[in-house]
Amino acid sequence: MSRQTQTMKPATTAKKLGVLLEATPADFREGVVSREELDALQAEPPEWLRDLRRDGPHPRPVVADRLGVSISGLARAEITEPLTTEQITAIKDEQPEWLRHERNLRAETQREEARLRAEKSDKAVTAGKSGRSGSRPAR
Repeated sequence: MSRQTQTMKPATTAKKLGVLLEATPADFREGVVSREELDALQAEPPEWLRDLRRDGPHPRPVVADRLGVSISGLARAEITEPLTTEQITAIKDEQPEWLRHERNLRAETQREEARLRAEKSDKAVTAGKSGRSGSRPAR
């Protein structure tokens, strides 16, 4: 029984690599990539991939991460286009009000998510100590 090689569309591969599809070389955009090829790209990125990751233009998830805000925060700031590393650095240096606000909002959201995870974990530990496992007894 032969095993078929799993392939991905260029858009999927670009997303996994954290790069903007439109900025990749034409032969990358026009082909398909196998799981093995993706692993090789991640392990030893070619120069074009290293350049894109370093200089951009970057897709929104990368821009948001580098600025320390959510993708929704970018939208609220009306940043909808890909940005280069230089543009991201300029925004960080400028520290506009929207950036400070969105960073605070993201930090607040992360604290609340951590609190809820801890609360859920504490409930699970308490339930385990009281002997309630949540499963039915065997008959």
